[in-house]
Amino acid sequence: MIKIKAGIAKEPYRIEIKSSSGNTLIADEPLNAGGKDLGFSPKELLASALAACTAATLRMYADHKNWDLQEVKLEIELEQNDTRTKTSINRKLEFIGNLTEEQRTRLLAVANACPVHKILTNPVEISTAELKS
Repeated sequence: MIKIKAGIAKEPYRIEIKSSSGNTLIADEPLNAGGKDLGFSPKELLASALAACTAATLRMYADHKNWDLQEVKLEIELEQNDTRTKTSINRKLEFIGNLTEEQRTRLLAVANACPVHKILTNPVEISTAELKS
């Protein structure tokens, strides 16, 4: 189980996020949304999770197969329609290395098997309750 703690004080939209392993990061809203742009926005964090998971999954797979994948570059675009009834995520990958077309095709399929991709493409249930100190 992943456990994340987050908190916001008086500074508008500045959120301190801590992982159970001790890592800390700051999330914020962009200037045009009233924040100070001190960190990734919540939607950027979501897109970043998919990017990080995809890159790590591809690296592990290529290493396991002993393929000459020197580097993976990727772009994630997350967009909600105006009524917020649909979210589109576009992922573009660039594979750098001496790879065959078969290997490149397989890596594209492996990208869809990363754990965050699976979370985002399956039903998600979110429950909300008050945290008691």
